[in-house]
Amino acid sequence: MVSAKPSLKGRALRLLSGREHSRAELERKLKVHEEEPGTLARALDELQAKGFISEQRVVESVLHRRAAKLGAARIKQELQAKGLDPEAVSAAVAGLQATERERVLEVWRKKFGEPAVDAQAAARQMRFLAARGFSAEAIRRVVKAGGED
Repeated sequence: MVSAKPSLKGRALRLLSGREHSRAELERKLKVHEEEPGTLARALDELQAKGFISEQRVVESVLHRRAAKLGAARIKQELQAKGLDPEAVSAAVAGLQATERERVLEVWRKKFGEPAVDAQAAARQMRFLAARGFSAEAIRRVVKAGGED
C-alpha cells in the first residue's frame, strides 16, 4: 500500500510541531516540495491567518531557549537568520543587552568558576565567552574581576 505524500500544509504543521518557525524558514524548507507556483504561499498564508505562524512566538522561543547561554550578538544573528522583522529583532536584542552582565557572569561561573591564573587562561576564558556572543565590555569586566560582583 502506497501512502500519499503529505501536503505542504501538513509538512509545515509537522515542522511547527517541533518548534516555532518563522515564515521565511518554512518557505526555505518547503520550497523543494512545492509542485505548483503559489501553493506554498497560500498554505503559509492560511497557517498564518489561523495563528500557527507567529514571528513574536519565534522571537520569544529563541530568547527562552538561548538567552541563558548566549550573548546578545549571537542571539541577534540567530534571529536575523530566521528572516524576522528587523524591528522585532532590535527590540529583543535591546532587552538582552540590559541583562548581559548577569548572563555572562552566570555562563562564566558554570564553565570556569574561578579566576584565571595567568594571561593565557584569561585569554581562553575571553575567547570562550566571545564565541557565545557576549559583548567585549561585559567579558572584560567578568574575567578581570574573576567573577566577583
